[in-house]
Amino acid sequence: MPKTTEFLAALKANGYDYFTGVPCSLLKGVIRRFDEEPEWGYISAVREDSAMGMAAGAAMGGRLPAVFMQNSGLGVCLNAIVSLNVIYEIPTLIVVSWRGKDGIDAPEHLVMGEIMTDYFDGITLGEMKGLPWQILSADSIEDDVATITKKITERRVPGALIVPKGILDASS
Repeated sequence: MPKTTEFLAALKANGYDYFTGVPCSLLKGVIRRFDEEPEWGYISAVREDSAMGMAAGAAMGGRLPAVFMQNSGLGVCLNAIVSLNVIYEIPTLIVVSWRGKDGIDAPEHLVMGEIMTDYFDGITLGEMKGLPWQILSADSIEDDVATITKKITERRVPGALIVPKGILDASS
């Protein structure tokens, strides 16, 4: 099964039913499918923090949201993640591309590429030490989605599925 198709099937199997975000070339396979297949109901956001807010509203209405973004968008939406999703215990899957991984990418992506996992580990509140994250592997897509979903729904926090280059950038 093509990776994008497998990934979308895993999201659906794990109950995700609200999709928003800001496009990234490393996620273009999924975003292209969202654009071509209106039954997904994908809503494109102008900024990552807006997408997090839209996802929070959807969650309050009983939906299970997934927000798609480039890792540079994590800086833009830190306040929304912390002061909305964390404080009000809103489980949200953040599907984030891993631009700048291993120091390979355009210069503007290198810092976030280097600190991304530390970013999630550093978000703490009281006894909550860090937000859950999982690196998506092409060989274990179903398990990776299920694992991060279990963590965010049990802990009632947002969490990240980190997507390296080459897994979801084709629309098959």
